[in-house]
Amino acid sequence: MRHLIDTTDFSTSEIDELIKCADRFLKDSSNDILKNRKIITIFFENSTRTRSSFEIAAKNLGCNVVSLDVSRSSSSKGETLFDTAANLDAMGPDAIVVRHKNAGVPNILSRYVHCPIVNGGDGSHAHPTQALLDLFTLKKHFDDVKGKTIAIVGDIKNSRVANSNIELLGRFGMKIVLAAPPHFMPDIDMPKYTNLKEAVEKADAIMSLRTQTERHANQIYASLKDYANDFCITKELLKGRDIIVLHPGPVHRNVDIDDEMMRDKRCKVLEQVKNGVAIRMAVLEKLIKGAA
Repeated sequence: MRHLIDTTDFSTSEIDELIKCADRFLKDSSNDILKNRKIITIFFENSTRTRSSFEIAAKNLGCNVVSLDVSRSSSSKGETLFDTAANLDAMGPDAIVVRHKNAGVPNILSRYVHCPIVNGGDGSHAHPTQALLDLFTLKKHFDDVKGKTIAIVGDIKNSRVANSNIELLGRFGMKIVLAAPPHFMPDIDMPKYTNLKEAVEKADAIMSLRTQTERHANQIYASLKDYANDFCITKELLKGRDIIVLHPGPVHRNVDIDDEMMRDKRCKVLEQVKNGVAIRMAVLEKLIKGAA
């Protein structure tokens, strides 16, 4: 049984095949390759893009989708995660997509079910399909990403998106630099900057991240405006640059990226959303057909 808990669950060659498959789905998104298969989505954290993306991806493949409302589920009445997993598994799903505020939950649940588990994001640990769609977006733009430099900017320490992208993009030969205030910087060995302008000076792409205020034990900045003064991606900052800007969403406008840059053709946020449906179609097809 294969699961997608982290980007390391797929080999480089498998990811290349996923990207080729996703590219085909971009051209023809509707087919019944997984007709009448059952997908359960259960999100213990709020989500708009990821949840909707998975559900649209599943329906494009012909799946039946059951989306559980956690606020009304038995887990809110004291049922353990393991009993929830066992009960869901007893319903015979072909895959379960789960998001949880605590790192490691999808991995634990994978031991209690007989179908693929797809991690839709767990705490500050990992968000593998986001990293896959980011790689897909970068490859669509650059074709070959090897040797290209990407600056990851923002609340990197608390970001599951950053964790997954650092592993995946690095594996595909991208040079990664980090730009963040010291308290948002992870303890890892790679180029680090506290000055945004210096960080993006030689970058081919920027990945801006949302400030994960819900994961901060204490307030770090007096206001988001103070943070934006130092780390907002502005059109002025990138004036005349041949560079692209990514963001996993939701974007704090004029904090992460300013309004002008959001309208700029170099901003690929909506392309990421589009590519996300295709890459999640490819992931679901691979895992479900592989489990058959």
